[in-house]
Amino acid sequence: MTKGPTMIRCAVYTRKSSDEGLDQAFNSLDAQHEACAAYVASQKHEGWKLLPARFDDGGISGGTLDRPALQRLLAEIDAGRVNMVVVYKIDRLTRSLADFARLLERLEARNCSFVSVTQAFNTSTSMGRLTLNVLLSFAQFEREVTAERIRDKIAASKKKGLWMGGLAPLGYDRHPDPLRRELVVKADEAVLVRRIFGFRRDGLDLGEIEARCAAEGICSKRHHFASGAERGGGRLTRGQIHYILTNPVYRGLIRHKDACYAGTHPAIIDDEFWRVVQDELQKAARKPRGTAGLSPRPVQAKIESDRNRPASEHVAPLKGKIRDDTGDLLTPTHTQRHDRRYRYYISNRLLSGGADRTAWRIPSRSIESAVRAAVTAHLVDAARSHRLLAAPDAARSLELAARVEDRMVRPESEMAIETLALVQSITIAPGNLDIALDPAVVSHALDLAGGEISEAALRFNCKSRVRRRGVETKIVAGQIRPFPDQTLRRTLALAHRWVGDLRSGKGLTEIAAEGGHADSYLRTRAPFAFLSPKIQAAILNGTHPPDLTAERLARTPIPLDWAEQEAQFGFA
Repeated sequence: MTKGPTMIRCAVYTRKSSDEGLDQAFNSLDAQHEACAAYVASQKHEGWKLLPARFDDGGISGGTLDRPALQRLLAEIDAGRVNMVVVYKIDRLTRSLADFARLLERLEARNCSFVSVTQAFNTSTSMGRLTLNVLLSFAQFEREVTAERIRDKIAASKKKGLWMGGLAPLGYDRHPDPLRRELVVKADEAVLVRRIFGFRRDGLDLGEIEARCAAEGICSKRHHFASGAERGGGRLTRGQIHYILTNPVYRGLIRHKDACYAGTHPAIIDDEFWRVVQDELQKAARKPRGTAGLSPRPVQAKIESDRNRPASEHVAPLKGKIRDDTGDLLTPTHTQRHDRRYRYYISNRLLSGGADRTAWRIPSRSIESAVRAAVTAHLVDAARSHRLLAAPDAARSLELAARVEDRMVRPESEMAIETLALVQSITIAPGNLDIALDPAVVSHALDLAGGEISEAALRFNCKSRVRRRGVETKIVAGQIRPFPDQTLRRTLALAHRWVGDLRSGKGLTEIAAEGGHADSYLRTRAPFAFLSPKIQAAILNGTHPPDLTAERLARTPIPLDWAEQEAQFGFA
């Protein structure tokens, strides 16, 4: 008996960049799926079988792989439940050469193939692969040209004073006619906006304005969406108040990047009122401020100041930059024990709402070291793989990669605040850090002109490992780079000194009294001197596992056998 063909399980993937027309009974996604299903049916004699599940991404660009249906499809492929991916055209899968190479590698690892029903080629031959690359190059070119046209259209529309979408600010609503791209004043909210500007004109700082708004019940604008969802209507924060006070839309202007143009909407704040308030804000910005924040100075002054200030003054370099996955801001705080200050970043809801098991309480040193390592690894990797420049240039990329490594891969004490100054915002979630970099600061730090850095390189996602002890959390992220643990290095050096004193005949109590320590402190840390040469060398150059700390070594019995030590502490 002749054996039939092996069954090939086929999944159809469809995508449409915009959501226009998706509400129709038969839309573009349906048309793509129907064509692909017919193609699969024509290959029935080869054992092809269409899977019932649909993988449709509507209203999502092909320039990203972060698409819900695509991620579901990849999960099915990884599980071995899909043998063939069928698409209408290659650009439905992706418009990026780099993304396609990664997808193809992932499919091949799972013995999964793909086919385009309207473009015939065979990737098993060199000519077929050339054809594929040519098609993808044109697809990527088309996406980039389309993006440029959209940006140009938005810029031209804003120059004419048109409102180009987004959430309407407090004091305004979108025009009831959807064809008119302009704002209309909402009278009751306009009164509140003038009230907030009046607070600032009268000399109240942002904290005092926040308190007055809370006392008078002035809330943020409440937005209602077509889906039925609602957002806003909560207490105004200082950040929101500052945004209101500096938003030129209230002066009747439309902002586009660094320029403002006369808008088609009426102003809520007249020019004189606006000027007075801006003068007050500028005066407040010029006042000296310790370490609570950075005044709006040029990037060079900011970096030089961060570089030259003593380390003791860098209290919270990530203040105002970290939020958790609920959107809650992490606030710097500290505790004092035995004349030592321990710094933390904790979720705001712990300050205002009591206990919450989902909230964060992270030692500052842990999160700052993790972010520093992640940013360094990302920039070095982006420079090496020619992804840092918006317009890749082979000669410049090589020079830039050397420059990045020279300025980023340095001991922690030399680069600590300078690296963290590159960070614009961080979203922290279990097992994940989403980090956005400040384009102006990064450009200046790497001697690049504005706009030369790729926007994609300014935001990245970093997997992290979280270890909890009680209510505290330790985070390890990015590649392990030679950033020595100064506390561990210092304790190792003291351990060798103590052992030398013991050998010379000094008593343990005498040595402890000279150093201002308890006897138990020396008993738990003097054994550091008997660690294997491999472990001690790693401690000195900073290449030890990130969870190897002085506290862990002090709590853990250290075996005499060096091989056992290395296996126990992660060096095997």
